[in-house]
This record gives sequence, C-alpha cells and structure tokens, in this order.
Amino acid sequence: MGRRVELTEQSAGLLGQLIQEHGPLMFHQSGGCCDGSAPMCYPLGEFIVGDADVLLESLPLDGGQVVPFYMSRSQFEYWKHTHLTVDVVPGRGSGFSLEAPHGVRFLIRSRVFSDEEAAALAEL
Repeated sequence: MGRRVELTEQSAGLLGQLIQEHGPLMFHQSGGCCDGSAPMCYPLGEFIVGDADVLLESLPLDGGQVVPFYMSRSQFEYWKHTHLTVDVVPGRGSGFSLEAPHGVRFLIRSRVFSDEEAAALAEL
C-alpha cells in the first residue's frame, strides 16, 4: 500500500494494459472545474510538471513498472490529510486521459488519514 495513494486491482490491471499500448505512464490531478476529482493518465512526460505540482506517490505495478502520481500544489493543500485510492469505473471521463477510448474512467476514492497514519506521514 502506498503512503498517500494506492491502486485498486482493477486500476492496476488497466494501467498494465495502457502501458502495453502507450509505454510508461503518469497521473496528474489538477483539481480543476472539469473532472477535478478524476486523475488524468498520460504518457510519461506528455504532461509537463513543475514547481506548482507535488509528486504524491510512485505507484508500483507488477512487472516492475512505476506510475508517478502528481497533484497540483494548491489541490494538495486541500487533500494533504487524505488517503487516495485510484479506481476505475465504467463511463466516459475526460477525452485527454488515456483510458477514455476503453469506455472506462479513473476516479479517486478518498478517506481521511487515521491519527496513526497522519503521525507516520509526519515522520517522513
């Protein structure tokens, strides 16, 4: 399990398929008005990250691949006390995210960190 972000089995499976189609991948969640709770999946490096972004987790997949998960710094200020799970559900999300042609979309499920988890994160 990741410290801040984890994948469901279904989302990890879809990422494996998308890696076969597109090569290395990344997530970015901006918190914008449209699909703000949906992480966007891009080929690694296609979305340029910078000082306005935070790397929350490098998500490991079977086979040794790693998918970095970034969030805009301003969005992170709202979500920093929250554990995120990347899931996948039927439906159409943003046309810019790689899963869209498959008739599914990634989404975030969240919960507030427990006191123990928050303390462990503070030690990092």
